[in-house]
Amino acid sequence: MFGYRVPAPDQAMLISGGRRGQGGAPFRVVTGHGKFVLPVFRKVRFLTLAMCESEVAETCVTRQGIALTVRAVIAFKVGNDTESVVNAGQRFLSEQDQMAVLTGRIFAGHLRSIIGSMTVEEIVTERQKLATEVLETSKTEMAKIGLIVDSLQIQSIDDGETGYIEAMSAPHKAAIQRQAQIAQAQATQASVEAQQEAARNQAEYTRQTAIVQAEYSAEVDRAQAHAAQAGPLAQAHAQQEVLAAQTELAQRAAQLRQQELVAEVVKPAEAEAERIRLLAMAEAERMKIQAEAAASHDRVALDRMLIDQLPQIVKEASAGLANANVNVLNGTDGLGEIAAGLVGQGLTILDSVRRNLGTPDGETANADKNGGSGTTNGHSGRVEIE
Repeated sequence: MFGYRVPAPDQAMLISGGRRGQGGAPFRVVTGHGKFVLPVFRKVRFLTLAMCESEVAETCVTRQGIALTVRAVIAFKVGNDTESVVNAGQRFLSEQDQMAVLTGRIFAGHLRSIIGSMTVEEIVTERQKLATEVLETSKTEMAKIGLIVDSLQIQSIDDGETGYIEAMSAPHKAAIQRQAQIAQAQATQASVEAQQEAARNQAEYTRQTAIVQAEYSAEVDRAQAHAAQAGPLAQAHAQQEVLAAQTELAQRAAQLRQQELVAEVVKPAEAEAERIRLLAMAEAERMKIQAEAAASHDRVALDRMLIDQLPQIVKEASAGLANANVNVLNGTDGLGEIAAGLVGQGLTILDSVRRNLGTPDGETANADKNGGSGTTNGHSGRVEIE
């Protein structure tokens, strides 16, 4: 729009003509917004608020009398407040490039002054302290001309050909070189140890591999040997089982044969021995009775005594059968026949005694009728006594 002016973001618009600005300044300051300016009656100029840079390369003498060339860079700008803009505008509005020149000269003077109060060692080792002191001493002077310093950087410090800084650094260089050599030796030693450790690990791995391979080979050999022996072992085991079965069969056959021998030989022999014993007992009893009868000459008493002894005789006869092998072939009738046979046997013994004592034939016939062979009442049952 005609007559309306707007400054850039990094500019301050200075309007001269008409009424004065703040603090009696010959112009008004406008920043951050536009303003109507009457043509012909008002004049507008712009002052930069952007960052500027100034380089300084100054030869300074230290407190020790050693000349040092110091190079520094100063970053500065016009202050944002109206007072700073007015101060800078009155000094640099027509020649704004002179701000960098004047700033460099101001800082060169302050560098010479401050370095003159310091030693080379302090300057070299405490650059930040040097920069801070220069900023502090120049702050007031820079504010008078409307400038503020954002930073000061010491780029280099050179003692020319005096070699003071190099000599000062020689012990440190030697120490550093010594440390570097020690570090190199330690690194070499560590490298050798690492190589040796790697070689040991490789040897250990090779040993373990050989052991595992040997164990695997041994296991394979054992498996093959076991497989080769499996057939003969199985055959031997089968033969052993056959022999065991045959042995058991032979033992059973021997036991069966033993039982057969007992049934065929021992039991009949025992029965025969028992029969002979019973006959001997009967004979002894007969002789006893005969002797007693001869002594008493009492026939009636003799018969009575024989009758009384008959149960005892039957008892002895039955006792002889206690250990005999008796086979009952016809059940209950067979058991009756055994009992009848025992009684008949007793009567037979009694009849024999009577015959030997001179008993009449008629009585003997009666004894044969009641006793005898062990078969009674016409039964056809059969008793076998072994």
